[in-house]
Amino acid sequence: MALDGAFLFAVKKELVQLIGGRIEKIHQPSREEVIISIRTRQGSKKLYISANAGSARVHITEKNVDNPQIPPMFCMLLRKRLGNGKLLDIRQDGLERILFFDFECVNELGDVVVITLACEIMGRCSNLIIIINGKIVDSIKRVDSEMSRERMVLPAMTYTLPPKSDRLNFLTAEPQQIIDRLRENSQTELSKALIRVFEGISPVLAREWTFFAGRGVHLDGSVDGYALDRLLFVIKRTREQLLNGECCFNVASTKDGILKDFSFIRLSQFGNLMYTKEISSASELLDYFYSERDSTVRTKQRANDLFRLLLNLTERTSRRIAIQREELSACADREYYKLCGDLISANMYRIKKGDNIIIAENFYDEHCPTVEIKLDVRKTPSQNAQYYYGEYKKAVTAEQKLTEQISKGEEELQYLDSVFDSLTRATSENDIIQLRIELREQGYIKSSVGKAKPPKALPPIEYRSSDGFTILVGRNNCQNDKLSLKFAEKTDIWLHTQSITGSHVIIVTDGVTPPDRTLEEASIIASVNSKGRDSNLVPVDYCLAKYVKKPSGAKPGKVIFTNYKTVFVKPDSELEKSLRV
Repeated sequence: MALDGAFLFAVKKELVQLIGGRIEKIHQPSREEVIISIRTRQGSKKLYISANAGSARVHITEKNVDNPQIPPMFCMLLRKRLGNGKLLDIRQDGLERILFFDFECVNELGDVVVITLACEIMGRCSNLIIIINGKIVDSIKRVDSEMSRERMVLPAMTYTLPPKSDRLNFLTAEPQQIIDRLRENSQTELSKALIRVFEGISPVLAREWTFFAGRGVHLDGSVDGYALDRLLFVIKRTREQLLNGECCFNVASTKDGILKDFSFIRLSQFGNLMYTKEISSASELLDYFYSERDSTVRTKQRANDLFRLLLNLTERTSRRIAIQREELSACADREYYKLCGDLISANMYRIKKGDNIIIAENFYDEHCPTVEIKLDVRKTPSQNAQYYYGEYKKAVTAEQKLTEQISKGEEELQYLDSVFDSLTRATSENDIIQLRIELREQGYIKSSVGKAKPPKALPPIEYRSSDGFTILVGRNNCQNDKLSLKFAEKTDIWLHTQSITGSHVIIVTDGVTPPDRTLEEASIIASVNSKGRDSNLVPVDYCLAKYVKKPSGAKPGKVIFTNYKTVFVKPDSELEKSLRV
C-alpha cells in the first residue's frame, strides 16, 4: 500500500503542468500535511503534500480540507519564504521516493533566490524540508541525533540525501544486468528478490510481475527459460507504460469495500479474492484511496481532548451512579425501622430505662413472631421509638432523592454517549467546534473569554432517496432538536434507532406519503448515522413528526414520541454514501 518510487514517477509526470505557475495560498490542515495552491494557465491547482507515516504522498487534489483558525509555525514559515513564488522545476533522483520542487522567490532583501522543497515519501521517515543553497531552513519533522545517527534534519545543517542502496533502475537497466542481479539472489523468493534488485518498486508491483511470469502462479526461487522471458517482457512493458504515460491506475478492494492496495498497472494477482477499480489519473487515485481514511484520522487528532473529556465524564458519572445505587440498596431496611418504632411504641409500658433490648410480638404478622429490637440505654423508651422513626424518614427521603439522582445520572450518561457518537462521526473541524459549543452550553467546558467568533454551523446532512424524497440528518444533538422540533412539518416522517444512540432523521414529505423504498432507505441512513452502524440488524422507530415532543428540562437531543412503528434494517454504508447529496 506504500507509494513507491515508480508510482511517484507517474505522479511527477502529472505534476509537470504546475511548472511555471505561481503560489497563491499555503495551508497546513494538520501537523504533517501541507496544501499549496498554485495558479497556472489552466487554472488554480492544489498541490497536496503529506509526511504522515501511514499515508505519505504528494499529488494534485480536488478535496476541500478544513484548515485550523490559527496556522501552525511551519505554515507561517512557508508563507514567508515561498509566498508568490514561481515553480521552476520538479526533479526526481532515479526512482527514489523523493520529489524536489524548485521555486523562484524573492527574499527579505529583494534578491531573487531559488528555494527547494524536498518531499521525502519514505514511510515513517517521510518529511517535507525547505532548502536554500544546500542548507536546511526547517522541516515539518525535525530529526535530531537521538532519533537518527545516520542522518539528522535540523535548521542550518547541510541537506544530504538519505542513504541509497546499489539497486537497478528498471527504466534504464539492460536485460543482462537484470539477469545477473536475479542470479545473485536466486535463493530468495522471486518477488522479494525483485525488490532487492530494483529501486522504487513496491511489493504489489513485484508480485504482479511474478504473477505474470508464472502465468497466473506465484513463482518461488530463481527463474529461467520461458518464465524469465516473460518476466523481462513484463518489466519492459511496465517501463514503456511509465515513460509513455500509458499507465492503468488500479485500486484493489475487498468484497466489503475495504481498500487494500493500488498500482499504476492493472492488478491481476488477487484473482476473485478482491475487486479492482480503474481510475483515470494518479492524483485522483491517491485522493480516492487516502481521503476517507485521512479525514477520519485528522478529525480524531483534532478531537483528542474532547474524546478524553467525554471518557472522563462518562467514567466519573458511572462511578457516581454505582455509589448511589449502593446507598439506595441500604434504604431497603426502611420498613424495618418503622416496624421497630411501632413495636416500641406499643410495648412502651414494658420497657424500663436502661434496657438494651426488647423482645416483642410482631402484631403485623398473623403468626405474631417475636422480634428482638436493640435499645439505646441512654434514651427513654419514647426517645428510642423516635430514633427508629427518624431513621425510617431518612431512608424514605434518601430513596426518593437517590432514585431521582440515579435517573438524572443515567440521562446524563445517555447524553454523553450521544455526544461521543456524534464526535466519532464528525467529518470536519466545524462539526467538532459545534460539539464544543454544545458541551460549553451544558456546563461541561469552561466558557472562553475573548475568543474568536465561532463559525456558522453547517446545515443538516442531506440525502436524496431513489424516489426523489429529501432526507435530512442532524449532525449533533442541538441540530437534532432544531431539525425535529422546528424545521420538520407535522406530516414529515421522523426516524431514530430504537434504544441506540444516533442522529434524528427527517423525510421531507411535502404532504405526500413516501413509498416503502424511501422509508427503507431512510431507516438505513438512520442506522448508519448511529452507534449501531456496525451491527448486523438495527431496529429503527418512525412516526409522523407531530408526535415528537421535547420533555421539559431535557438535555439536547432528548425527545419522546408516540404512535410509532418499528422496522429492522441492515446498515449499508455504501448505499448511504450513494444517496448523499
